[in-house]
Amino acid sequence: MNQQSIPEVLEREKSFPVRKWQLFLAGSIILLAGVGIGKFNGKFEPNDTSVQAQTQAQPLPVETTKIQLAKNYQTVQSYTGEVVAMRTSEIGFERSGKLVEILVDEGDRVRKGAILAKLDTANLQAQRRSLVAQKAQAEARLVELKNGARREQIAAAKASVRDLERQLKLEELKTRRRKYLYEQGAISKEQFDEVAFNSQALSERLNNAQSNLEELLNGTRYEQKAAQQAAVDQLSAEITNLDITIAKSTLKAPFTGIIGLRSADEGTVVEAGKSVVRLVQDSQPEVKIGVPINVAGKLVSQSQQELEIGGKPYSARVKSILPEVDSATRTRTVILQLPSTAKVSPREIARFKISQTIATEGFWLPITALVKGDRGLWSCYAVVDEKDGNSKVERRLIEVLETNGKRVLVRGTIQAGDTIVTDGTQRLVPGQLVSKESEE
Repeated sequence: MNQQSIPEVLEREKSFPVRKWQLFLAGSIILLAGVGIGKFNGKFEPNDTSVQAQTQAQPLPVETTKIQLAKNYQTVQSYTGEVVAMRTSEIGFERSGKLVEILVDEGDRVRKGAILAKLDTANLQAQRRSLVAQKAQAEARLVELKNGARREQIAAAKASVRDLERQLKLEELKTRRRKYLYEQGAISKEQFDEVAFNSQALSERLNNAQSNLEELLNGTRYEQKAAQQAAVDQLSAEITNLDITIAKSTLKAPFTGIIGLRSADEGTVVEAGKSVVRLVQDSQPEVKIGVPINVAGKLVSQSQQELEIGGKPYSARVKSILPEVDSATRTRTVILQLPSTAKVSPREIARFKISQTIATEGFWLPITALVKGDRGLWSCYAVVDEKDGNSKVERRLIEVLETNGKRVLVRGTIQAGDTIVTDGTQRLVPGQLVSKESEE
């Protein structure tokens, strides 16, 4: 049956007494006609017992309460979220290789820096030894350049210069003699030129020997030493880079936590970046809960709030409130920091309860005062005092605004000061005579 609004039902209730009186009058006419016919036939016998029962009907005792207007009420809203680990990492190697050793299993607790797994590094170690040998050779050459020529080399160079100087002097004497003989016509031009050429060749050899001697005496040039130093540095850098690659072949825990998943075993050739283990930090867990925008605006950062996880209460600190609004739920995410002593697990359900003051007018009634009516509406019975001293009940339509334990906040066709039946409503009908047994 379709639900109708309170004003529509009230309008029907207003027309209900008119129809009731119309039916009452029609029934009375029929009754009087029947009485007349009965008297005419001499068969009418009045029921004195029913008349006496009606005149002597006792009012039904009921429990009542006088209602007062409440301008606002306190309500506790509950929002659901989940426990999340402060840090969760899918840990893998930065290079590909063969997994030769894995030292942890699921559920193991590890400390920061603990070795988790290792890759094969045999080829890297061989490359490193080769680079170390090349570096040693380059360093020896650099030392030689820095130290310069040995005394023996310098002495040999000086001796070579002196020998060439003596040979040159001898050739110069031969040249002068040959020149005299040539001028006297004793020798030919060819014989004279031969001696002159030998003298010139010795002169050039002497100049070269003197230059070598000066180079040995002056030492190695700066450019040569700098070039050799650069070669040594390059080899050192290559060795360092290789050491880093070897170090990355050993997987270590970046923080203290528990191994949540092991996804590879020894002998597996893993790719760079592929997860080998999942590490979950179980200390200082956090709770993420989505709350309405207006509720998030009232929360104060670093304030303490109450949570319920696994049926146990916890005091949590508001760590932060994310600025963005979730497009699906239209809520803002609140991150709450649980104490380190909290024994909870990630992905557990957490409930965040917030007390709010709602500015809505209504009347508090015990839940036993409610009467379920047709068309999905609720009602209650109000006690009305008649002029003859009797009291009867009237049905009043109401709307339930809030439920709080055994009480409900309602509004409708009731006013402050009305006397409302609080118990035994199932025995009542509209218009029934009642007596107030107790009044709260």
